Amino acid sequence: MAWNSASFESILAMIVAALFAVAGVVNLTRPGAVKRDFARWGYPAWFQWLCGALELLSAALLLGQQTRVLGLTLAGAIMIGAFFTLLRNREPFGHLAPTLVFSALIVVTVTVRFL
Repeated sequence: MAWNSASFESILAMIVAALFAVAGVVNLTRPGAVKRDFARWGYPAWFQWLCGALELLSAALLLGQQTRVLGLTLAGAIMIGAFFTLLRNREPFGHLAPTLVFSALIVVTVTVRFL
């Protein structure tokens, strides 16, 4: 099987979609530690549900070739918000690392798509 940029892009998009789906489920189920984080950052309880819903929407959009750019755009916007929330609250690198990995995967997927 020959690898091309389209298949590599699809694989990357599926990885990003899976990560955002997991993050969405975590935010929607609101485990105690995550719930406390959102409260500590000053967000109302409904904001965690909104984040979870947007993460799941992003994951769904990433699955379709026709909607992938919209999914990547939404995922990027979510990561910008997460990154600034973590920086504003001076979170340790352990909290920043997943945000940086998610963001890097989004950037690589966009780059592969438009090369």
